[in-house]
Formats: sequence, structure tokens, C-alpha cells
Amino acid sequence: MTGTRSLRFTTSIPLQLLYFTVIFLNLFAASKQDCVWYGVCNTNSDDLNQYCPYNGTAKQMSPDGINLLKERCGFLVEDGATEFCCDSQQVEILNKNVKLAANFLDRCPSCMANLLRHICDFSCSPKQSEFIKIVSTKKNKNEMEYIDSIDLHITAEYLNNTYKSCSQVSVPATGQLAFDIMCGTYQASRCSPTKWFEYMGNTDGNPYVPFQINYIQHENSSSIIDNKRPLNSLTVPCNSSLNANTPACSCTDCEASCPLPPQEPPKPMPLTIGGFDAFTVIMIAVFLIGSILFLMGVCLFPSKNIDGLVGDGLDSRLYKASLGRRLAGHIGSDLAPEEDSPLQSKISSDGNEVDGPHHDGIDVMIENESGYFDQLGAKTEKYLEAFFTAWGTFFASSPWLTLVGGICFVAVLGCGIKYLDITTDPVKLWASPMSRSRVEREYFDSTFQPFFRLEQIIIRAVDLPDIVHDTSNGPIRFGPVFDRQFLTDVLNLQEEIKALGADNGTSLADICYAPLVSELAGDVEISNCVVQSIWGYLGDDIERLDDKSEENGFNVTYLDEIYQCINNPYLCLAPFGGPVDPAIGLGGFLKPGEQISGNTRYEQANAIILTFLVKNHHDKEKLRPALEWEKRYVEYMVNYTKTRMSKHMDIAFTSERSIEDELNRESQSDVLTILVSYLIMFAYIAISLGHVQDVRRALIDSKITLGVGGVIIVLASVVSSVGVFGFVGVPATLIIVEVIPFLVLAVGVDNIFILVQTYQRDPRRADETHEEHIGRILGRVGPSMLLTSVSESCCFFLGGLSDMPAVKAFALYAGMALLFDFLLQITCFVSLLTLDTKRQAENRLDIFCCIRGKKTDVPLASDGLLYKFFKSVYVPFLMRKTVRIIIMIVFFGWLCSSIAIAPRIDIGLNQELSMPEDSFVLHYFKSLNKYLNIGPPVFFVLKNGLNFSTTIDQNLICSGQFCNSDSLITQIYLASRRSNLTYIAKPASSWIDDYFDWSQIMSCCKYNPNTGGFCPHQDTSCDRCTIHKNKYHRPTEEDFGKYLPFFLQDNPDDNCAKAGHAAYGGSVRYSIDSHTNQSYVEASNFMAYHSILKTSADYYQALRAARKISANITHMLQGRLMSQGVPMEEALKVEVFPYSVFYVFYEQYLTMWPDTLQSMGISVLAIFIVTFLLMGFDIHSSLVVVITITMIVINLGGNMYYWNISLNAVSLVNLVMAVGISVEFCSHLVHSFSISVEGTREKRAADALTKMGSSIFSGITLTKFGGILVLAFAKSQIFQVFYFRMYLGIVLIGAAHGLIFLPVLLSYIGVMHDARRRTNRISPTKPTSYHPDETINQSTTNYSPVRPSASQSSFGSINSATNMETTAPSYRIMLEE
Repeated sequence: MTGTRSLRFTTSIPLQLLYFTVIFLNLFAASKQDCVWYGVCNTNSDDLNQYCPYNGTAKQMSPDGINLLKERCGFLVEDGATEFCCDSQQVEILNKNVKLAANFLDRCPSCMANLLRHICDFSCSPKQSEFIKIVSTKKNKNEMEYIDSIDLHITAEYLNNTYKSCSQVSVPATGQLAFDIMCGTYQASRCSPTKWFEYMGNTDGNPYVPFQINYIQHENSSSIIDNKRPLNSLTVPCNSSLNANTPACSCTDCEASCPLPPQEPPKPMPLTIGGFDAFTVIMIAVFLIGSILFLMGVCLFPSKNIDGLVGDGLDSRLYKASLGRRLAGHIGSDLAPEEDSPLQSKISSDGNEVDGPHHDGIDVMIENESGYFDQLGAKTEKYLEAFFTAWGTFFASSPWLTLVGGICFVAVLGCGIKYLDITTDPVKLWASPMSRSRVEREYFDSTFQPFFRLEQIIIRAVDLPDIVHDTSNGPIRFGPVFDRQFLTDVLNLQEEIKALGADNGTSLADICYAPLVSELAGDVEISNCVVQSIWGYLGDDIERLDDKSEENGFNVTYLDEIYQCINNPYLCLAPFGGPVDPAIGLGGFLKPGEQISGNTRYEQANAIILTFLVKNHHDKEKLRPALEWEKRYVEYMVNYTKTRMSKHMDIAFTSERSIEDELNRESQSDVLTILVSYLIMFAYIAISLGHVQDVRRALIDSKITLGVGGVIIVLASVVSSVGVFGFVGVPATLIIVEVIPFLVLAVGVDNIFILVQTYQRDPRRADETHEEHIGRILGRVGPSMLLTSVSESCCFFLGGLSDMPAVKAFALYAGMALLFDFLLQITCFVSLLTLDTKRQAENRLDIFCCIRGKKTDVPLASDGLLYKFFKSVYVPFLMRKTVRIIIMIVFFGWLCSSIAIAPRIDIGLNQELSMPEDSFVLHYFKSLNKYLNIGPPVFFVLKNGLNFSTTIDQNLICSGQFCNSDSLITQIYLASRRSNLTYIAKPASSWIDDYFDWSQIMSCCKYNPNTGGFCPHQDTSCDRCTIHKNKYHRPTEEDFGKYLPFFLQDNPDDNCAKAGHAAYGGSVRYSIDSHTNQSYVEASNFMAYHSILKTSADYYQALRAARKISANITHMLQGRLMSQGVPMEEALKVEVFPYSVFYVFYEQYLTMWPDTLQSMGISVLAIFIVTFLLMGFDIHSSLVVVITITMIVINLGGNMYYWNISLNAVSLVNLVMAVGISVEFCSHLVHSFSISVEGTREKRAADALTKMGSSIFSGITLTKFGGILVLAFAKSQIFQVFYFRMYLGIVLIGAAHGLIFLPVLLSYIGVMHDARRRTNRISPTKPTSYHPDETINQSTTNYSPVRPSASQSSFGSINSATNMETTAPSYRIMLEE
């Protein structure tokens, strides 16, 4: 906008503008013949030269002047001309100012040449009067007349061609275009030829123009305006070379020089069938076909009762003989027929044999017909049973010694906790030390120092209206943040933060990043600190809000100045000496999905962002001052937002340390929630283990002490596991503390329930001691406990192969905890059960065991209510044919739907979920996502391997003249032109290109004459360097290495804008040879910017794209080096990789699906192998277990989609845990089915579910359910989403499959191997009904005269395995035959 003559700009001269305007101004004196000026008559207050009017002919130029003209205006003396309308002083001024302009435009020779053509012509042409008219003149205090304004007549063709040739010239230090700096208040995208030239001649908006230059455009060279014919200087396109020695502009400075980019690949379209998602359609088809085939199979091939298949002949005889052997206890089991356990139905000959001889011949025949694995499986089961029986009896016989030994064992292992290292650093949690991102991060941090520490505040305007400001260019709508009082409050807050610690402790000046303060400058002042704030446009001066003037009838206020600064930040440098990017200082000016462009309306922002940059260090010891200041800053901001924040403000803030601090606080804040959850589960376990049938014996028959002991054993196993890895040195994570107790409770408590309930349902025999009784019970359930525990442990130990530290630590700790839990259960818990049994037998009270209750009759064993429900109601209903068909179809449909939607599960972790709901960081994350509108920086790091002193290697990297068309910088530039695919928004900065430009200006390089070392170019006591150039206008090989450190130590200013300390001081690492004084570049980086990234997908796709770009550059470098004769092993060491601060967190998502499938596959494979081995090499049962577990995990994945649970490291941990817990839902039931003695699949499935269903339901489902519900009230969103939702899904989905689907599946595809089938099946010779109240013919069967156990009851029309009691005489007759 215009009309800002009276605005007060910062006293710091914008170094980027100096180079484009002064060069136009040479004296003009109107002459009826040739000239309009000659000589210098005045110097104004800004030290700008103003020329004398002169209306005579051109004058003879001195030889020195001719030589000066040849430097930049050689075309004027090509024909031997010696008379010009300028003197030597004017030419010297021209050359001086042209050198400054060359800082930016010399990169493109044709651009600079085109611009110089008209500058040289109107400065010194002997025919000035043809195209220049003096508009006004003034007199100085000495009454000398000088020119104040001129009209310069010029063709539109020249303006357009010159603008076009310069429009793409880049500024390597900033990654921007030169026109972002040299077009006044307009950025490059909104600049035009007219705006550019008007700005270069405008004294109102350009502080470097000594008098007004009005560019009068002519449509063509023949048109005449005001009796003036236009100047039409020769122009050369940017993609054409000026001459044989000067190449065309490079691709980064001239779009026409770029090779044609490859055609953008078409966006992948989702695969559809008939307009619908193909995967969904396929799964629907699979479901329909599968369901039809299943219904056809059920209807056409119904299952037949096995009893009908047993007839006369050998098979019948073998079947009867096997029954006789079963009743005769040939296998050697010690169980009575009526005492079949839920997990073991073999019958022993322990004094309970049926009279009659053994039939060894038939046994041999059966064994010969049995497969090898059947026989091996039977022997395995027999051995495991005998082993656990002896084991249980041994430890039950010495309970106190066992408990003391267990306590000592746990105590010793628990000592390792003091060596435990709990990791809270997010990087160490989710990125493997050997992962590519972690290795590259370590390389970057150790080589260049870590990226800055950010202290950021986002201030949103609340209930403030937009501001409409009338200007000479029309009304401009400003956002509410530009309200005068709002800006005042922001400045007060900013200054108070800058003053924190100034009186005592660490101040911001002690730790801040101050790029323009060199090591030689001494202490840092607070004004030197980088503070990205729009107040930098006003110099942090509150009085600037009162600036007012009037022009053309409109008020000119602080809003006009801010508007100009927003459009060109280089006009208004902040106090620290650099520009403030409006994309960083303002927020909320973009609509969702928009990217920053030339049309972005920054002035419509509704948030102000304050960013304080603090130095970071790879050496953590050096971070203590920063951590101290950050702590004080956070405390100040918490207090400010609570007590002092304006009602028109909404403030979100964070510090670099805040995330880790909040993670630690989060773990502590949810301790109460976790404890309540555990207590609920503990209470349920303690109460539900009791089996009280008579209220008079309630305090005797309860199992509270035993339940608490079981829970303590679970916790002891966790302590032991943590202690072991504390000794080993494996770091722990908070996930271990929060998750593993849940896991061990789910697994361990189920084993406790099965052990105790089996003991309760199977009374002690008359001739058994308590110890023998408990040993016999452990012999029954021990194999199943071993199966589940080893399966789960192997599952988790194999999960430890994961590269992700959090997953690896969780898997290792969990696997070890489960092993310890199993060992303590079969030792210490067996001892506790023995003591509790003796207490109960002696009528001593539970808890208060020293008090003996009144002697009452011991009630007969009876079934629990839950068991009765399963036996009499649930199992008969589930085993109905119609119900089973419906269940199979429903679960198959569920599986198909889950498979169809699983690929749609989001990948990533919303960072907002990592914070508690009451965290100030959560508010910051939400505000950041909404208001921050700039992408993160990305560094392309070049490792050692190139010799930058040689031209060949320089050309592989640079982007200016003579550089390769596929150089590193050029490839990144080309990528930035396709930001929608590459996620690169700005080209990379290039230290090597700026070094070349810096070396061209002799006044920029100075050295100390006494020491020969570096000296700032502002120091007048130092001598200028003599930098020798090669034919490419670059430093020679010797001087390149010699003066590179000078460039990297020199601070930029108006005279030396390309000095590299501020931009590249930390980007180049070099070593100096003390003998030759030569520097050698060891590593360097080139900084670009990503486009705006909002979602997790944006972040990891940006990482993937950056790695692709780096890979292409690496292949180019290696190929070129090898073609130059560099040995392959040396060439392959040259590597370029991208680095950004977020890469280490998002790398995991690049391979999340493969990692998930691998972890799941390894876990399921481990379970299959262990199940196959421990279930007696029963491959069929192992496959059933694996199928069911796989269905549980897949359906849990479908649940993740519906509940908006993304796939990430946390959910992967839970999926691994789900596999482990699923074993509990499946293995017990399948094992019980495999050894069932029923005659048909349906009956065996019903029998297994009757025996195991209540234990699974009460031991896992109910135990976990109460504790999980409490997690819904946790403050942590991670707990709510990834623990409450996923745990609830694991329990409900696992229970549904284990208690509904699995029994039905077994009823259809269950298989009984011959050896077990012949030895285990017990079926009467004719159907015989049985009722629990029937008495047993004791003289015939020698059975214990007690009521049948729970596992022996019948339901509905399904005959129980225990119906043999009523038909024992028939078996005796059969055997005698």
C-alpha cells in the first residue's frame, strides 16, 4: 500500500534492499543536446548521493573511469566510446552499489546483465536526454542545485523481459526468491514488472532511493510520450548464455533452464467393484459362499452318533476291549471313575479297579493300529500327569518351607529393582537404538548439535471483532489479534518472559539462540535473543502503537506498518537482527487443508504465536541451565493463565521439557485409578474363590486368605521379573508398571480358579491325605496350566524380537513374569492351598486362623451356582442344532467384516492422546494443530566423502552457475516444486553457493595482520583477504579451504549479506590441518521446509518422501564418484539422509502393518508349537487353538476401527497381549475336549464347556471386567482409548470366542485320535439314563460312597461321561467275555 512516507521504520537498515536501488542514481542535467546530469552535488541525511543537473553534451571520461565502466558496463565502451554523461565518481558509486546487488542477482548472469543494461544506460549514456526528463530539483544549504525527481521513459518489453529473467532467482540462505526481498511490500508471488520497478524508484517506500524515479512505460520503442523516446535495452532470456564464457542461469534461478519434470503419477484410486470397495465386496462374497457351503454341509451330511457306528466284529471287540482296559486302569491313572477332572479324564487303578484280567494282546493290537504321534501323545500326557502329581504332593508336604523359600527367592530377585532404569524419554521408548531414524538422529545431534529447544505460546483472541481499516488502496480486514489492547497485553507477557531469571538464577540471555552474536563478541544481550513475535515488526516498542499520520485523507496507523511488514518481513527486521516470518508469528489464517501461497492473508489471523529459541546440546550436562529456566517459565505461565490472563485471551503454551514432565505426571496421576482397578479385581478374586454352602460355615469355608495369597503371588511374579531385568540392565517403561499386572492377573488368576475349583469339586478320598489329594488335583490341572503358561511366555519372549524398545521391554518383562507366576503357583500357591485345606478341615476361621469355629457337619460337595447355570441352562441351549448353525454363521460374518475393514484402521498416534485431560500440553497440542501454519524444517545431511575444494565435487552439490543439473540442491529445488507429492515446501539453503557469492566481494573477507586469523569484516583495523579465483569465479582449491572458516564466522550485515555465521554457523563441520592451515569439510547439512503437516499420515508420508529424495541424491553422488575413478568402497561411503525432529517418532509407522503382522505371526506360531508339543503332539487341537486366537485378534482389529483406535506401538503391545490372553480362552477348553470320554463331537464339546466354562468365565472375564471399567475414569487419554477400550474388547471378544464360538466349532470339526479315543471313550453297551440322586452299587464298582462330582452330571439329552456308574455290571460282563 502507498502513503506511508511518515511511518517510522526500524533503524536497522534492511540488508536485503540495499542492493537494488542505489545503483540507479547518477547525476542528470538536462541538455538540449545529450546529458541531463553530471557529477555529485549533494549527500542527503541517509548518506545517499544526489546528482547535479547538466544540460550539456557528454564529457570525456578519464582512463580510470573507463576501467571502472568496464567492470559492469562494458557494453558502453565496446565501440571505443570515451565521452559519457557521468564522471568517475558516479561510475565508482555505480560499481559499489552493483556489487551489493550482485549478492542476490549474480547467480543468474542474464538477469543481472539485463538489469545492468538500463542502469548503465540511464546513468552514463551520452544520449540521456532522449529518454530522461528532470521533473524537479532542489537546492542544498550551499545553494547547490540537485535533482529530486526524474521521469525515465522505457519500453514495457524491456521491463517484462528483465522481470521474467529475474523472477526465479533464489536466495540460498533463506530458501526464498529474490523478489520476496526486492519487491517492496509485495512478495514474489504478488510481484509484477510494474510493481518491481516502481518500488526501485520510489523514495516513499524505499530508503535507498535518493530521488524519485518515475518509470514511464511505452508500448513499443517507436512510441513517443512527452517528446521522449523510450529506452529499450537489450535483454537475454535467463535460459540463454550471455557469451561463450558465461553460462545460462541454473535451474534453481530460472525455471526455463530446468529439465522437464517427470509426469506426476496418477493418484492411486481405491479399488472398487461396481462402485463399492473391492475388499468389502470380496468379503461379502466369501461370507455368502462360505455360509451356503456350510449350510449345505450341515443339511446334506449331518453328523452321526458314534454309538451307531460300533457293531459286531473286530472293531466292536477292540472298542469293548478298550473300554475294559479303560475301566481296568491300564494306563496307570490314579483317578476313580467318578472323579474325572475338568482337564483330565483318565481313570487310574489306584485301588479302584474293576475285577478282571488285563488284555495285553488287545492292547498291543490297539497300539499297533495307533499312529506314532498318538502313542507319543498318550505317553506325554501320562508322564506330565505323573510328574505334576508327584510335584504337587512334594510341595504340599512342606508348605512352610516352600513359602519361606519362595519369599527368599522373590526377595533376592526383587533386589534388582534398585538397579532398574525407567525410561520416559519418548525417543528411547518408541525408536530402536539401531533404527535408521535413531542412528541418523544421533549422527545429526553429535555432529551439528540438536535442533533448538522451543518455548512456544499460542495466544488466541476471544470475543474480539475483526478490524476493518480504511486505506488508500481500499479497506483491509484485520483479524482480532491486531486489537490495540490485545497487542499491548501480548507485549507485556513477552517482556515478562524475557525478564524471567534476570535477577537471580538463569536468564533467557544465558541460554537463548543469538545467531548474530559471534564467539568473539562476548556476553549475549536479551535483545540478541531470537524471539519470533510480530512485535519484532515494531521493534518491541509499545510507543509505535501511537504512530499516526494522514495521507490522501486516510489515517496511517500501526496497522499500515504491520501490514507492510507482514507482506515483506525483510523491511522490518526484529531487534535480534533477522526477519520474523508471519507464518511463524501468526496463526489461524489458513482454512483446513490450505497451504501457504502468495495469496495468503496473514493479516486475518486470529492467533499470535510467541516462539523463544533456546540452544540445545548433545551433552545433557550442558542442558541444566535451560531445564532450570524452562521450569521457571512453565511455573510462570501456569500462574499467569490461572490468575492474570485477560478475558479476551486463550493461551496455550509448552516448553521443550513439558512433554516428558507431563508423561511422568500422567503416570503418577493415574496411580489411584490403577490401584482401584487392582483392588476391585483382588476383592473379586478373594471372595469368589470361596465355596460357602452353609451360612454357619461362611467364615470357615471362605477363601479370602487364599485369594489374597494368589494375588500376592501374581504381584511377586511381577516384582521378580522386574528385578531380573534390573540386574540384567534392560530398561523398563511405564507400560510395564501399568499393563503387565493386568496381564499376569488375567493369566495367573485363571489358573488359580481352575486349580481351586477343581479341588472343590473333587472331594478327598477316604484313604488320601490332604497332601496326596492336592497332588492328585495338580496332576490333573498341571498339564493345562503348563500349556497356557509356556505358550504365553514363548509368545511374549518371541515378541521381544521387536525392534521397538517399548514393545521389546514389555514382551520380555511379561514373558518372564508369566514364567515366575507359573512357578510360584505350582509351589507357593500349592502350599497355601494345603494350609488353607487343613485350616478348613480343622474348622478354623478364614483370616483369623487361630480361632476355631464350632464343629458342624461338613456338607457334601455341591456344584456352584455358575457351574449349575452352565451345566443346566447355557450348554444345552448352545448345543442345539439351530443355535450352533446361527453361531457359526454369525461369527463367520463377524470375521469377514473385520477382515474387510482392517485395512482402514488408521496408523499413527495422535499426540493429543498422550497427554492427560487436565494437561496444559494437551491444550497446546490442540491449539498447535489448529493455529500453527508452517511445516517443520528438514535437513538434508551430507556425510563425509567429498572434496569440496575441487570443482568437480562442488558441482555435485551447488546450484548456481556451472553446477550440475542434477546436483543435490537442484534436486531438492525440483522436489519443492511438487510439494503435493514430496512434502517439501521450500528449497534448501546452500552454504556453498553463498560462500561463492561472499568470496566475490573483497570487502567481506578480512584477516588479522598480526595473527593471520579471522577478523570481522566490520573491523577497519584488519586487512582484506586476497582470494584467488578460478575460471568459474570460485575460490581456488587452496583458498577454498583457507577462507571457508572465515565465511562461517562472519556475521551478515548490509555490506556483506552473504556472510555465513548466522545461517550456516552450525551447518558445516570441518577440521583444520595445522600444517597447511587448510580446512576440510567433514559433514554439512542443507535446510529446507516441509509443507504443513497435520495428521500422522502427513508426517510419515513426509518422512517417506524425504527419504526417497535422499536416496536419489545418494545414488547420483555415488554414481558420479565411481565414474570419476573413485574406488567403489570409498564412493559408497558418501550418503545423504534427511533429518527432522519428528522422524524418530513416525518412522515406526512406515512399517507398522508389516511389524504388526510379523509380531502376530510369531506369537501365534509360538503358541501353535507349544500347544502341539504339550498337548501330546495333537496337531488338530493346536490348529483349532490357533484358528480361534487368530479370529480373536482379527475381530479385535475390527473393533479398533469402530472405536477409532489407531494402530501404533501402544496398540501393538495390546495386540501382542491379546494373543497371550486368548490362549486362556482357548487352550483349557480344547485340552478338555481332546481328552473327553464322550462318544460324539457334540457331547465332547458340551462336556468340555460344562467342565471349563464356569472357570473361564469367572477366572478371566469377570476378574478383568470390573478392573477394566475403572480405567474408563482415568485422566490419561491413552488409558481411556488404548487400555480401557482395547482391554474391554480383548475380554469381551475373547470370552465370546472361547465360550460361544469355540465349543460350537469343536462340535463340528473336533477330532479324537485313535489312541486316546480307544482308551478314553466310555460308553454303555446300551443307552442308560442317569440321575445324580441314584446310588452306586459299591460292591460292584468299589466306588467311594459320595455324591458324584460336578463334572459327572448330565444335562438334557446329552449323556454324561459319568453314566458308567450305573452300568458297571455290564462292563464286568463285557470284560469277562
